[in-house]
Amino acid sequence: MTTTQTPTTTDDAPVPVRRPTTSVLSSLGGQNLSLMGALVVVLALFGTLNDNFLSLANIQVIGEAATITGLLAVVQTVVIICGGLDISVGSQAGLASVVSAMVFTSAGSNPCLGILAAIGVGILVGVLNGLVIVYGRVNPTIATLAGLAAYKGVAQLVSGGRAQGYVLNDPFFIFLGRGKIAGVPAMIWILVIVALAVHVLLKYTDIGRNLYAIGGNDTAARLAGININKYLVAVYALIGVVAAVAGILLTARTGSGQPVSGSEGLELKAITAAALGGCALKGGKGGIGGTLLAVALLGALENGLTVQGINTFWQNVAQGALLVAAVVIQQRRSGERAVGLPH
Repeated sequence: MTTTQTPTTTDDAPVPVRRPTTSVLSSLGGQNLSLMGALVVVLALFGTLNDNFLSLANIQVIGEAATITGLLAVVQTVVIICGGLDISVGSQAGLASVVSAMVFTSAGSNPCLGILAAIGVGILVGVLNGLVIVYGRVNPTIATLAGLAAYKGVAQLVSGGRAQGYVLNDPFFIFLGRGKIAGVPAMIWILVIVALAVHVLLKYTDIGRNLYAIGGNDTAARLAGININKYLVAVYALIGVVAAVAGILLTARTGSGQPVSGSEGLELKAITAAALGGCALKGGKGGIGGTLLAVALLGALENGLTVQGINTFWQNVAQGALLVAAVVIQQRRSGERAVGLPH
């Protein structure tokens, strides 16, 4: 005599309950939690070494200094997500800075014309980068490396290699560089607005989903009907606009158009922040929240080293080391085989 067993259904199986704390932590992500932890350690370390490091005045200094890097890191995040890269953002900001100051001066101290001219130049060089990459079929790294040299050279040519104009006799530039809204510097508000707009674009729109799709698998994205060429040109144009805004803020902060000083090295900082924030350099992964945390970490680290009187050369060493560390961590997490080594 055989007996049959009635299969048990899963309907009565206990459903695991996620605790609110677990849900919050999982939504933040391990990458962001690591950055938060590192930021807390840096703040605590330099706060212990120097009593004034955690003062409100110094926190504002850190925020203002990190704003220009933050703007460039935000748009660098976008281009990395869609599988590209832009090494020319620092030179674009320097060129926009010079143009904004020179047009402001030549137009009878008209800030609107100076700002519009800078943004126009930003759109022009951004679209040029996109066209070279898309229709010239040039690798983004090579194309924007050429732009890094070319735009820096143009800025030096039109300015004679010197700071141009003086804008701190204009109330609007004074407000951009030194004004505050609700006790927070206007520069930081601009970064917040740009970051929120880009975050919404990436997370809640079809455009953002398409950008992730392009970076994740461009062949599948093309077969799905996404016009990749149009998206890439638009992304590089966006970079040009935001780089121009960064250049305008650089002008407002320093009081004159700066062809090189203040903009040199910004591309490394922007790429480092995006990589530390969780952007996969192969594309298809990343977010604005992680990038902003990385910007805050880099800003706090740079300010702390400066306050302690450590040679600025070591700051460059630290940035390079952080970029390598971020890429190594990405490679380990992805499980990708090391070059030249067996599986």
